[in-house]
Amino acid sequence: MKDLQSFTDITRVQTSFARGLPSYHDHAQAQARIARTLADHLQIAKLQAESQNTFENVLEFGCGTGHLTRQLCNAFNIETLHLNDLVPDCATLATPLAQNFVAGPIQDVELPRHLDLIASASTVQWIEDLPGLMHRLTDHLRPGGWLALSSFTPAHFPELATLGSGSAAPSYVTPTDWQAMLPRDIDIHHLAEAKDVIRFASPRDVLRHLRATGVNGKAEGRWTRARLSEFEDRYTEMFGDGSTVSLTYAPVWLVARKRD
Repeated sequence: MKDLQSFTDITRVQTSFARGLPSYHDHAQAQARIARTLADHLQIAKLQAESQNTFENVLEFGCGTGHLTRQLCNAFNIETLHLNDLVPDCATLATPLAQNFVAGPIQDVELPRHLDLIASASTVQWIEDLPGLMHRLTDHLRPGGWLALSSFTPAHFPELATLGSGSAAPSYVTPTDWQAMLPRDIDIHHLAEAKDVIRFASPRDVLRHLRATGVNGKAEGRWTRARLSEFEDRYTEMFGDGSTVSLTYAPVWLVARKRD
């Protein structure tokens, strides 16, 4: 039954992101900022440790429309780039940037070995067995290889949580959680969290943003007129400033390296 539920959740998330794919890139500005920050921290850490900006063999999973992909390609000399996403249609966006693309859940697809870098932005929060994934990923890193990930803390989307939304991802993590789940041969070079508050004209615009970016992939239930009206009233009352309402992103960034 647990495997069936996991399959159902993956399918729901896949459907949500596939539906939002045409609008994702332009609406996911918070995710774009998160990706840029992740690439910046990786570049700083790598230059401090190795004094060069080349990666021979790179895997990015959850590549989506390429926010992080483009940042990595701009910041580093990458010889071979493998891309993955849960949504097969992302292949059309990835083809100009990478030598290889494979669709499917990162916890199940075949991974390249001897990787110099495994990177992902705003994806791992959807993985239920995150410690298991970390061990799987780091097993495919060569000694000296890098891990660069962003996720979200439990402080992510507090507005929705307060109003009882069921759309939360299964694996929000704190910096302390990251430290506890990483294998012992992985050294952390950068670990930080932040908050990014976005203002919208109305609660309905918040819902449009969530749909356009696909991040409501675990949401259940239908919006009736009465339910929508109640949601808008409560959201405005609790998170409005008289002219706009807030939606709070709470990213966390990890840059780590496997010991030589």
